[in-house]
Amino acid sequence: MKILKFSPELVPIILNGSKTSTWRLFDDKNLTEDDKLSLVNRETLKEFAKAKITSVKQTTFGKLTKEDKDGHESFKNDKKMYETYSHYYNCDINKTTPLKIIRFQLM
Repeated sequence: MKILKFSPELVPIILNGSKTSTWRLFDDKNLTEDDKLSLVNRETLKEFAKAKITSVKQTTFGKLTKEDKDGHESFKNDKKMYETYSHYYNCDINKTTPLKIIRFQLM
């Protein structure tokens, strides 16, 4: 089972079903459809749910569509989105940065 870590503030919106996708850069886990996941709180390192990947799409931040953003937490604007992901990954994120959109369903 593959492990995905989430910031603590995202745990409740995953558990209540409003967050059903995550955007990942530098996929060292080779995440693919039908993979089983252990969802872990990044701060406590404790599992809070199990999930299954329902779809995977590769794109860039600049090509994100409204549909790509469905099921993901929203950002006030693109600048805030780039700042957030730059913080998560400790590198400069911009519209040409590639990412994987991982859609999942809680088990």
